[in-house]
Amino acid sequence: MKYFLDSAKMDEIKEAYETFGIDGVTTNPKHIQNSGKPFLTAVQDMADWAKEQGFKDYNDFPISVEVNPHLETAEEIMKMARELHAISPCFVIKIPCIPGGVEAARKLEKEGIRTNLTLVFSPAQAIWAGKFGCKFVSPFIGWKESNGEDCRQYIQDIVDIYANFDWLRETEIICAAIRTPKQFVDCAAAGADIVTAGLAVYKDAIAHPYTDMGMGRFTAAWDATAGN
Repeated sequence: MKYFLDSAKMDEIKEAYETFGIDGVTTNPKHIQNSGKPFLTAVQDMADWAKEQGFKDYNDFPISVEVNPHLETAEEIMKMARELHAISPCFVIKIPCIPGGVEAARKLEKEGIRTNLTLVFSPAQAIWAGKFGCKFVSPFIGWKESNGEDCRQYIQDIVDIYANFDWLRETEIICAAIRTPKQFVDCAAAGADIVTAGLAVYKDAIAHPYTDMGMGRFTAAWDATAGN
């Protein structure tokens, strides 16, 4: 399973890459807002960093950048997608799962512009991404579980459906809006390809009170050992 960072803050991207070896980045309009930068500045900074790292394209390090959410028609979405695609070969264009978005994703994939169908909340929606050969599909986890839904079966159903059909298997499943380490585990157990989460969730995922307790005991033992 691959790990992506859900952020548009360059300090977080750099830290997550150095510490956790993240495999990619996902962004959305909220992350761009949180970066404190204008949209084009934020995405250009990510493009420049990816180039500095030597990443050639989305196969080396995909960065999902979302189109303007005001856009609804396929024509509008495709126009902006082409503009974003021209900024960096690492960019995968996030497109919402709405009628115009689905049409745009299908046509953009035929042009060779890779897409990430996002705001997916059901297995039925996820099928479209696989049918049209999107690079990624992003079923959301955290939002659904925050409203009382258990998402284990939801993700398992998407994984199972994709496994049933050869024409779905090229689309990678990104479990998005991950909020807890347990959701990491649920997605990994279901066989999802990727999880994406904020930096704080990654830090929580390597923390455990017993690890802290063990470090305390071993440090005390080390210090009490003659000659140390």
